[in-house]
Amino acid sequence: MRGLDAVAGFLAVAALVIVTPGPDTALTVRNTLVGGRRSGVFTAVGVSLGQAAWTIATSAGIAAMLAASRPAFTAVKLAGAAYLLYLGAQALYGALLGRRSDSGDVVSRPGRLPPPLALRQGLISNLANPKMAAFFPALLPQFAPDKGGEFVVLLALGFTFATMTLAWLTA
Repeated sequence: MRGLDAVAGFLAVAALVIVTPGPDTALTVRNTLVGGRRSGVFTAVGVSLGQAAWTIATSAGIAAMLAASRPAFTAVKLAGAAYLLYLGAQALYGALLGRRSDSGDVVSRPGRLPPPLALRQGLISNLANPKMAAFFPALLPQFAPDKGGEFVVLLALGFTFATMTLAWLTA
């Protein structure tokens, strides 16, 4: 019964984490507002792909090494902050370049966000999020068995988390 209890515990913790808003959720909402549902779905797919990458990195022990290395972790934090600043500057620039109507009033341009761009933004946002580098190595191993099969179980749990996130963000 330990196995079912561990899975139930993981699902409960994962659901709580997924419904807690963060940068990935904000980006998905923004891209949905700018480019419509399709752009939002592609952003969510990018976020989930990022989580799948963190899952593989965690299962292979790479994420734990990254979290333990102060310079590497700082680099991820700085890259994440720079990327969020870049996206914010782009949004402000786009808002300030609204077009003028015949009456001289500024009206916003129709938002066009190509799906590949939305997917890339979701992926980079998730990969550059230092919380993911700390979160996956802290969460996933708690629910893996002590002996044998850890790699496969970590992969299964991480991909479950990514799938749950995708479902939540596209609901």
